[in-house]
Amino acid sequence: MKVLITDISWPDTAIEDEVLGAVDSVTVLAETGEEDELVELVRDADAILTCFAHVTSAVVAAGERLRVIGRYGVGTDNIAVEEATRRGIPVTNVPVYCTDEVTEHVLAMLLAHVRGIVPYDRAVRRGDWSLATGLPTRRVAGRTLGIVGFGAIGQTLARKARGLDLAVLAHDADEARVREGGAEPVGLLDLAGRADFVSVHVPLVEATRGLIGRAFMSAMKPSAYLFNAARGAIVDHDALLWALKAGEIAGAGIDVFEPERLPADHPLLAEERLLATPHTAFYSDESMRDLARLAAENVAAVLAGREPASLVNPQILEERR
Repeated sequence: MKVLITDISWPDTAIEDEVLGAVDSVTVLAETGEEDELVELVRDADAILTCFAHVTSAVVAAGERLRVIGRYGVGTDNIAVEEATRRGIPVTNVPVYCTDEVTEHVLAMLLAHVRGIVPYDRAVRRGDWSLATGLPTRRVAGRTLGIVGFGAIGQTLARKARGLDLAVLAHDADEARVREGGAEPVGLLDLAGRADFVSVHVPLVEATRGLIGRAFMSAMKPSAYLFNAARGAIVDHDALLWALKAGEIAGAGIDVFEPERLPADHPLLAEERLLATPHTAFYSDESMRDLARLAAENVAAVLAGREPASLVNPQILEERR
């Protein structure tokens, strides 16, 4: 059997080769991950594993032998899930693999902003050792973190935030889960108005596209910071630019943009109070090994006639039963 790997963010596919070899499958790694190439490569493929490349409806339709599409990661907005479901093809993902990495990344951005780390570093390198360069700096302990979305990552962030003596608010459809996680359930705009730090951890679906927009940022404290390590389109970039320029918020830490890559001349990137990273919150040596193995195990399970650990479109199995 053939497994088409559209793209990877790590050096090789040794882990995938080992896992999939156990079910008599070989991997083929695409060169560009572009739609035209994938359409050709998928024609005789039994499975797809994809990271960031777009598995479009055309790619899914071209897979004459396609039995499963696996995502390296949580979100599946780069996969034509509806088309796969219509064709009876299971789509798998890895919902929990980088919770430590993402939460550590958010807290690193938070501390860097509040303690003035970036401006102080730049100043020292140009010979400026003055205290004023990074001001204002504030104490983190005793402040309030608002978490939008209280899944595995949101819950992990809440636990770690309490270690910094932060109070935690959370906005989530499951209020019981929020309470069980030791946070206070609140409405979205209530969270915006009360939090000193806001971190976004919802999936990108139509209901969350542009969720964090001008109304939300208008409700935030002028001294508050916004962080997004989920999906770029959840935060309205025009509203964020306005909020930074108008002083509606103190700053932002953004790991995900829409589009990626954001053009180098985009006005957001000229904002000194924006701390930007290139969609790296998920990444560590350890998380990549976990991700490669778990994603490959999902695909191997389907190819071997077993249920995967995580299925995005479970109605496929229900219909088969």
